[in-house]
Amino acid sequence: MSADAHYAGSDFEPAQDIRPRLGRNFTTAALRGGSLLAFAAILVIFSLTAPYFLSVGNIGNVLGQSAISGVLAIGLTLVLIAGGSNVVTGGIDLSLAANMGLSAAVYASLIQFGFGDATAIAAAIATGALIGAVNAAAVVLAGIVPLLATLAVMNVVGGLELVLTQNTVLPASTPFLSLLSATDPFGIPVLAYVLLGFTLLVTGIVQFTPLGLRLYAVGEFAEAARAAGLPLKRLVAGAFVASGVCGGLAGILSVSYLSGSTTGAGEMLLPVVVTALLGSVFSRRLVPTIPGTLLSALLVGFLVNGFQLLNISSTLVSGVQGALILIVVSATTLLRRQEN
Repeated sequence: MSADAHYAGSDFEPAQDIRPRLGRNFTTAALRGGSLLAFAAILVIFSLTAPYFLSVGNIGNVLGQSAISGVLAIGLTLVLIAGGSNVVTGGIDLSLAANMGLSAAVYASLIQFGFGDATAIAAAIATGALIGAVNAAAVVLAGIVPLLATLAVMNVVGGLELVLTQNTVLPASTPFLSLLSATDPFGIPVLAYVLLGFTLLVTGIVQFTPLGLRLYAVGEFAEAARAAGLPLKRLVAGAFVASGVCGGLAGILSVSYLSGSTTGAGEMLLPVVVTALLGSVFSRRLVPTIPGTLLSALLVGFLVNGFQLLNISSTLVSGVQGALILIVVSATTLLRRQEN
């Protein structure tokens, strides 16, 4: 009997067939473990070099600062889950940062015109949902690749924001916004609780409901999902609309954090993409998950915060974020090739 005829395990699987699987499992575990070790190393290094880095107040500050990008990254994660994590042909939403900027401008404008918070909140969320619907129509109905469709929508939305704001900051102040920007007795921002609560809500929907299972099925096994009778187009379109709603919510949080709209919303795109893509390395199968996105948001948040405390140039932060995207996309692409 030749060496190739040996069997491994109770499934009588040839040893030559199990070796690639073991290699993939080892690579996956190494990537996930390396990410966790990198996270721990960041905490240790900055705690030794940056004053008050691990204080309760600073941790709360990181959570609060990560709330806006975290909510946006959760929206992008929903698109990655439903559309597939291949950023070229799969799910991606590059319009999220511009969506947040326009939604914030709509909110601030209505407050300036004398409308109440309820109307402004509804309008901001509706703005985000409408942008998500436009993305959904471009991708699902027109058949445009999400990368190009959302890039085009990003530019249109950015132009609308400039028209609405005249490229100026629109200040806004209400009791509701003051509540969102407040801190608790321990110095932890309310925005930190918003991020954690929103993460729990979306995690419950995605991880523990049939809807979440269908989203994963559509993103990972599109042909099998189609054969099972799942409404692929409707689920993908719903993911883009949900992502748009996250953009509207982030716009509201942005107004509370900055006390008005901002003209620099486009700068949020890179951190959001980094957070969403990096989140997959914190899952066991290297797939996008909402808890993984939260961990990724905290990793990026602590990294930026540590650089700020050490007075390191923000240009280096952008370079690190770009390197993280390159590493994660390269690693997941290589693993996908091994599976094929």
